[in-house]
Amino acid sequence: MTSVIELYEQISSAPDEKTRARLIVEAIEHVERRFPAVNDLATNASLRETELRLQKEIEQLRGDLQKEIEQLRAETRQMEGNPRTEMKQIEDNLRAELRQMEGNLKAEMGRHKVDTIKWTLGALLAHTTLILGGMRYFFG
Repeated sequence: MTSVIELYEQISSAPDEKTRARLIVEAIEHVERRFPAVNDLATNASLRETELRLQKEIEQLRGDLQKEIEQLRAETRQMEGNPRTEMKQIEDNLRAELRQMEGNLKAEMGRHKVDTIKWTLGALLAHTTLILGGMRYFFG
């Protein structure tokens, strides 16, 4: 308040208009240096608006982060399940292949058995024929 009174006294005692104008300009410059421009000052409304915008961005980032976490968890579960599924599939394929090989071996053994019986019967028939032929020839 005293600076305002001093300014008033200086302006009133100034000898001419030029000095008065200079005193007023100096006072205005002093006020401008002391207080920032109004557009630089943060108002409650602009602070609240900025706060709400930042809160909205934070919530959006949290949501995005949560989605990424869930996606990574799903990928991890899938990666954990894939080897088990692959192992099960390989095991099933091997079992099917073994069953097929077992069937093929049984069929082949059956063919060999039939061939063995044929040859054995053929050999027995040949021996019997030779024996009967020899008996007829010798005992005759």
